[in-house]
Amino acid sequence: MAYRCATCGKTHDGIPDLSFQRPDPYFGVPESERDSRIQANSDLCTIDDEDFFIRGVILLPILGQVDHFGLGVWISQRRENFYTYVNNFDTREIGPFVGWLSNRIPFYEVDTWAMKTIAHFQGKGQRPHIELEPSDHPLYADYSKGVTLDRAWSIVHSREPRAG
Repeated sequence: MAYRCATCGKTHDGIPDLSFQRPDPYFGVPESERDSRIQANSDLCTIDDEDFFIRGVILLPILGQVDHFGLGVWISQRRENFYTYVNNFDTREIGPFVGWLSNRIPFYEVDTWAMKTIAHFQGKGQRPHIELEPSDHPLYADYSKGVTLDRAWSIVHSREPRAG
């Protein structure tokens, strides 16, 4: 299964991961105030030096495949854990740290906001793997039981989040 990446223009094998570019609270800050209130890059985000977010990946198993389908999401972190991660970005010798899902994933009818998560750090510049705490949410069912290949492709072809 090959696809052409909208970001780099290259052809890749497998199903593309999807990602959110920012945590949802970022968009709650008026655009005219973002430069003064928000510090953000592709992996870290702070708002007013009070709210702290890291970007990681939820891996959904694809039934009958060895590959996983990745959802790049943001989770909140306590200040101490956030800075531990910032200061130890290239090691897996920290954590795991509890956080709360900070994106509403539009292809789930039930709101995903503030689902409890655990960040497992990978080191070597890789984003943390995000584990979902057990719940009756459909996202947790997909995470723990897997999704069909058709379901994964239907998510890819939805408009949000952007492929990344």
